[in-house]
Amino acid sequence: MEWSIQEVARKAGTTSRTLRHYGERGLLEPSRIGANGYRYYDQDALVRLQRILLLRELGLSLPAIAEVLAGQRDTAAALRTHLALLEQERELLGRRIASVRTTLDRTEKGEELMADEVFDGFDHTVHEKEVTERWGRGAYEKGDRWWRGLGEEERKAFLGEQKGIARDFARALADGLAAGDDAVQEIARRQVVWLSATTVPTKEYVIGLGRMYVDDPRFAAHYDQHGEGTAVLVRDALEIYAERNL
Repeated sequence: MEWSIQEVARKAGTTSRTLRHYGERGLLEPSRIGANGYRYYDQDALVRLQRILLLRELGLSLPAIAEVLAGQRDTAAALRTHLALLEQERELLGRRIASVRTTLDRTEKGEELMADEVFDGFDHTVHEKEVTERWGRGAYEKGDRWWRGLGEEERKAFLGEQKGIARDFARALADGLAAGDDAVQEIARRQVVWLSATTVPTKEYVIGLGRMYVDDPRFAAHYDQHGEGTAVLVRDALEIYAERNL
């Protein structure tokens, strides 16, 4: 069973031009090209396209998607990973919607707001298991104590600083600066200083975290929303900074 490029584009809600572009980038090769020059795609190609579209929706750049696909040869395992991420996003979105509805309802009724209800779905503890598995229980508990000790304005300032760093990385990318450029390395230094608020940023930690910024769709989306390819620049810049300074 196979489908023409026009059929695949229509069913996937994209364009033939986009599919050809994916092919040029080595992301999605047609299963065969007919004598008339038309491209045809089989079932395996459709599954691969689904993975590409899912990763795009999560905010990954095309270079980042290429790295993910190259590192995930097991299609079923990759799909399970995507499914888990989507379900997590759905759960968080559902909690946030409910939180906003509760806030709106209480506000319209003139009732007192409860902090736990207002911020449900925005809780950093959703990453507890992941942080514990990656860096140990002590790392999570230290960061958790630090975060809970901050006031509301301090939390906003801390998160705002990270957003500024991400935007500066994106500007550097747009300006064509390389990861080892002095200006980019200064942004990397700010990133490491920001990380030091909750942990001791060792060489291995910073390099590993930088790679996670690309490998994990959630983190890649955070950076690439400011400019496609930003997460890759962050990863490379942090690795260079760590090798030189840590």
